[in-house]
Amino acid sequence: MKIINPATEEVIIEIPEDNRQSVEQKFHQLQAAQPAWQQVSLAERAAILQQFAGLLEKNKEHLATILTSEVGKPLQQSRNEINGACTRIKWLVENAEKYLADETMFADAGLREKIVYEPLGVVCNISAWNYPYLVGVNVFVPALLAGNAVLYKPSEYAALTGLEIEKLLRKAGVPQHIFHIAIGAREVGKLLLELPFDGYFFTGSYKTGKYIYEKVAPKMVPCQCELGGKDPLYVADDIANIKAVAAGTADGAFYNNGQSCCAVERIYVHKNIYDEYIDAFIKEMQSWKIGLPTEEGVYIGPLSQEAQLDFLEQQVTDALQKGATLVTGGHRLNHKGYYFEPTVLTNVSHTMTVMKEESFGPVIGIMKVNNDEEAIQLMQDTEYGLTASVYTSNQPRAENILKQLNVGTGYWNCCDRVSAALPWSGRKHSGFGTTLSHAGLRTFTKPKAYHLRS
Repeated sequence: MKIINPATEEVIIEIPEDNRQSVEQKFHQLQAAQPAWQQVSLAERAAILQQFAGLLEKNKEHLATILTSEVGKPLQQSRNEINGACTRIKWLVENAEKYLADETMFADAGLREKIVYEPLGVVCNISAWNYPYLVGVNVFVPALLAGNAVLYKPSEYAALTGLEIEKLLRKAGVPQHIFHIAIGAREVGKLLLELPFDGYFFTGSYKTGKYIYEKVAPKMVPCQCELGGKDPLYVADDIANIKAVAAGTADGAFYNNGQSCCAVERIYVHKNIYDEYIDAFIKEMQSWKIGLPTEEGVYIGPLSQEAQLDFLEQQVTDALQKGATLVTGGHRLNHKGYYFEPTVLTNVSHTMTVMKEESFGPVIGIMKVNNDEEAIQLMQDTEYGLTASVYTSNQPRAENILKQLNVGTGYWNCCDRVSAALPWSGRKHSGFGTTLSHAGLRTFTKPKAYHLRS
């Protein structure tokens, strides 16, 4: 399998892919080793995962360089991702005992009722390329903490990072046959769906998530899908600082080139501040440096995949044919690498794919609205339900809007952020299930009820 640098289009390295025999062998090794890992104390498992976080921190520059080389994100954003992963691991480790230990629910002289959180067994984690550390630790860290063995398939676009993760987990003390990785693309993923895992955890597109869910449904095991979004953001007319809001929301739309499931994908702005907001938004974009992701100060690097260039051009063309105005950008850059200009479209409508289908790139449509009611109606007009954001100086106004939206996460005066303490989940085509928070720790367990009468 060729690993290609999206900034230069050069082959970094060729690595061997897994096949049916190797995948089956790894599964059986995990299956044989998992019971012993389950017997290791939770405190010891937590110490090992904390050691893993320390190794991520210690090797951050090396890991960030590899991540940037294969996915194209600017070097500082790669460092930020590793920092964020360490923060999440810290929360998960520090709260594992609280949420995974046995719970006594009732006790008197003759009867005790308790819940025991047993591991699922051997779980399959098919992960994503856009944030391989962040979306990875959301799954394999709590899975390991809970006593599971894990077969981790990194995206073929982040395979080198997957190999580094495996190396550091082993160095931290995770036994050899408790965490394995499967290297390969779609065909290797299909092989994993044929094996009798005790749970499947996928991060990626709706189309692939639906395929996985349908394939594994007859197994009657947990299958959790964290899928895409078409995340809306509304800027109300009472915000105090239009320039600051424009800068923050532009970052929410274009950080990591918009290649994030919770990136802002469509913006609705109250008519009273619309023109001023657009001006401030464009000025913020003009301050960004575009270039090689290894250069310090670069904010916009290449997209991770060449095919996305055609998709974004099609969205822009569709919008223009239906009456949109191209304010800035709209084209791929004419040099080596998968670069696409940061793009803003106005005079957009929901007849355009840019306002309905996930862009997953540096393209945003900004639409003028007359009032909160119109904004709510448009924000609700989607098959997705991951996040939604409202900017206003009035918290009750924001919460009134957010509670009407069928999303897993609501933001007031912020966007495009994740907290380890809060559940991360989607609605509708954004998927189902939960990672992070106490619920995300327990996702990887089977609760067992005990009725103990003396």
